[in-house]
Amino acid sequence: MILTAALLSVLGGPQVPVPPTDPMGPGVSRELAMVRARTIRDVRYELALDVRGADTAAGRVTVRFRRTGSGALVLDFRGYSIADVTVNGKASKAQFNGAHLRVPAPELRTGQNAITLRFSSAIAPSGASIIRFRDLTDSATYLYTLLVPADANALFPCFDQPDLKARVSLSLTTPASWKAVANGAVASRDSTADGLRWRFAQTAPISTYLIAFAAGPWTQITRDRGGRRMSLYVRASRASEVEADSLLDANQRALDWLGEYFARPYPFGKYDFVIAPAFPFGGMEHPGAVFYNEESFIYRERPTLTQRLNRQATIYHEVAHQWFGDFVTMRWFDDLWLKEGFATYMAAKMQDAIDPASNAWKTFYLRNKPAAYDVDGTIGTTPVWQELSNLDQAKSNYGAIVYNKAPSVLKQLEYRVGERAFRNGVRAFLTGHAYGNATWRDLLASIGQAAGQPLDAWGAQYILRPGMPVFEQRLSVVDGVITDLMVVERPAQPTLRGRGVWPARTAVALVYPDGRADTLQVTIEQAATRVVDAVGKRAPAFIYANVGDHAYGRVALDERSVRYLEQHIGSVRDPLLRAMLWGTLWDQVRDAEHDPRRFLVMVQRESAAEQDEQILTAMLGRLTRVMQAYLPDRDASPAGVERALASGAADTSRSYGIRKAHLDALIAIARTPEGIAVIDAMLDSASVVGAPLRAPTRWAIVTALVARSAPSADVRLSAETLKDSTTEGRRRAFVAGAARPAAEVKADYFRRYFGDKQLNEDWATASLRAFNAPWQDGLTRPYLVAALDSLPWIQRNRRIFFLGSWLGAYLDGQRSPEALSDVDAFLQEHPALPKDLRQKILQNADELKRTVKIRETFGQ
Repeated sequence: MILTAALLSVLGGPQVPVPPTDPMGPGVSRELAMVRARTIRDVRYELALDVRGADTAAGRVTVRFRRTGSGALVLDFRGYSIADVTVNGKASKAQFNGAHLRVPAPELRTGQNAITLRFSSAIAPSGASIIRFRDLTDSATYLYTLLVPADANALFPCFDQPDLKARVSLSLTTPASWKAVANGAVASRDSTADGLRWRFAQTAPISTYLIAFAAGPWTQITRDRGGRRMSLYVRASRASEVEADSLLDANQRALDWLGEYFARPYPFGKYDFVIAPAFPFGGMEHPGAVFYNEESFIYRERPTLTQRLNRQATIYHEVAHQWFGDFVTMRWFDDLWLKEGFATYMAAKMQDAIDPASNAWKTFYLRNKPAAYDVDGTIGTTPVWQELSNLDQAKSNYGAIVYNKAPSVLKQLEYRVGERAFRNGVRAFLTGHAYGNATWRDLLASIGQAAGQPLDAWGAQYILRPGMPVFEQRLSVVDGVITDLMVVERPAQPTLRGRGVWPARTAVALVYPDGRADTLQVTIEQAATRVVDAVGKRAPAFIYANVGDHAYGRVALDERSVRYLEQHIGSVRDPLLRAMLWGTLWDQVRDAEHDPRRFLVMVQRESAAEQDEQILTAMLGRLTRVMQAYLPDRDASPAGVERALASGAADTSRSYGIRKAHLDALIAIARTPEGIAVIDAMLDSASVVGAPLRAPTRWAIVTALVARSAPSADVRLSAETLKDSTTEGRRRAFVAGAARPAAEVKADYFRRYFGDKQLNEDWATASLRAFNAPWQDGLTRPYLVAALDSLPWIQRNRRIFFLGSWLGAYLDGQRSPEALSDVDAFLQEHPALPKDLRQKILQNADELKRTVKIRETFGQ
């Protein structure tokens, strides 16, 4: 209770909610949005901002629109101040309450209207619509906007809802030495008495959350690519490190391929992108000014294949958004999946087409299916379409369901209707809603029409129903011959609402010891499906009911298949199938059906021969979870695992990526004096895993030493901080500090997460796992309830992914039944907790629940 009281004092005391139907209440209610969507058309914003102030942007905006309704008009604004409001050229009696501006009905007219006003908004390192980043390397300052999902109204007064698209004319006044980039092309650049005024061309119709600009002493790198002039913006201190030509080429390849696939060229004229420092997302798809995360796009050490593929996937995802999200936008954020799921799925299709040898669908599986299943198998899961009454709750909709389940469901949809019908349906959808808005029903109607089959029933199960199917394999063999094979579908969480079968088209593989496989097409329309074509065939070594990964749902292996794969999984030559089999066996560990020690033995045996870097990285990631959470601390195996990982990292016969995966796992699990000494000594080595040891791996070692109270920890932290004085180095030092196992340090960091207004959100996010470092759960458990208590504040004040990172770090960092009881008690004691936050807790607490069960089942 002391922590909770202290937290409330920082947050400013309890908040009194306003009824969501009040148009002047917090956020943007669906009711308000629907009224405005019916009565407002042809919106235009003429927006001027002066961003020369240290912490305040001074602005002027004229909002032009055509009005067909009656009654007062509500604009959304959460900035500092509003002044000099005029409506249709006359002084207004508009009222501003800190969330909205209410314009009286008599001041408005049917038809064209114009509202002009002055305003001011925040510029800050975090929690503002304009983020200020100070480069500690050269003391330069950079600014960029961050308006998703509903924060445009924190920048300027507007109709902040996705279905009131607007044409935007922006002008910026900046210091004279700065460059600026925005959605529109630069129309003019004029010197003023003490700065520059940039005017940008009017945009095509875009939603408010897509409005963007960046300003600062950027280095601009411009190239002609495919007949298009394209610029990359990067901060000056890192310009020499950026792989400019590779990044420009990748963006152009994506624009070309998608333009052909959609039968519609890039719809927004100019295309530039910014490598944004301390950017809290992987990327953001603003048309004409895409932002990418600097940490993921500029490598300080030799990158692995997984890192490069992730960067490529991010580029393809953000470029795909130019059509799905920007050109055609979901009507409301309940359909968030419509843009995010499609962008992820199209990124995989693009990678497969552009580079067929890349095994893109293996990458797609590893990036999406385990993450989706881990959330969709919980009691807190949501449908793909997530009901939303107010945009101030929209941040809760971001997560694995829209980013990972939705593209997986789209893969099943295309497999069901066929590639041609899917593509033609998507093209018709884009044509029918050009520069407009749509819903999931519009999409399925277009694809269904192209396929000649209704998809309403399919959509009801996959889009509106929470949860997912589990496909059980039931095999009968007599005298070495199959007498029966059934695929039985059941819900992963039977208590969730929804009935019936998830209709699925899949392929069942009968795989023999020599590697030969019989693949049988199966359509599932009922709870139990007999695979008739399997009867009479020779009994295989194992069976897999989703070969090709087309269906969405977990596979529960039959006992015969488990026994074989536990000894021979490495003999499976198809990398996609091998990756999926590892995932299926891991599911059994998480379900407490398979001893984690046996799984550990499998990983150690098979990792010695595994040559696929992505699969090995996933294997060792699971090994890390077993060592950190599933096994009791007294377990005698750490030293042996440490030695095996050190041997893999030192094996010069293996590729860099394979060796690096071993090193990363060793750093994560080393806790014996011998293991700690091994990673400590690496800091003095000229080369490790075949490459110079550089940041961020050096910092990962230092953080591990600090977290485990190594004798050298303080010396190493001081030395690395002096050696790496860059902004990235300061960030890594902050992360390392969060790992220190000291009560006063944890208290200070927890306070700073809420009370330090200068703490960049990216720094805070990066430190959460270190704060909740493995084997410190006794030290961090006292913060668990306070962390849960802070969720409403986090939802209001942090960006879209922070809430999930926060919950994941605090709950994954716990392993005890007592911690699980804390979570259960919190939920019982807070019956009025908003549904979306309750679901987020249940999703993230599922891993803690599994951890407790595994430790109880296999702890002896």
